[in-house]
Amino acid sequence: MKVLLLLIGLIAGSAASEYSVIMSKKNSLSTLTLQQIRDVYLQKRHTIGDQTIIPVNLVGQNEVRSAFESIVLGMDRNRLNAYWIKQHFQGATPPLTQPSIESVRLFVQNVEGAMGYIPSSMVDNGVKVVYEF
Repeated sequence: MKVLLLLIGLIAGSAASEYSVIMSKKNSLSTLTLQQIRDVYLQKRHTIGDQTIIPVNLVGQNEVRSAFESIVLGMDRNRLNAYWIKQHFQGATPPLTQPSIESVRLFVQNVEGAMGYIPSSMVDNGVKVVYEF
């Protein structure tokens, strides 16, 4: 019986989301859909409700960024780069970048409307989770 309960606990724990899309606690939005987040990061929408959203990416080849691009945006890096080259000629620019996970968390915490993604283990009381993946 103890072994069964331990296995159930391990399975439930492994099902937890590894990454979180975050916004400032001060923001009025509480949850977002995958499509809303995708549209914001691809610069197809700039507001949700009456809130202007500022998407923030991790810079470079970070594994968290790769997971976000694959799971949330549904694109690999080559496809995303091609997307932004095309968007450049239409006047759109990619999201802002921050050099580290901690800088993303601090930027989101301190800039109204900012949205970023971090490992779920780094979520603290200065930000709130609006989506998990």
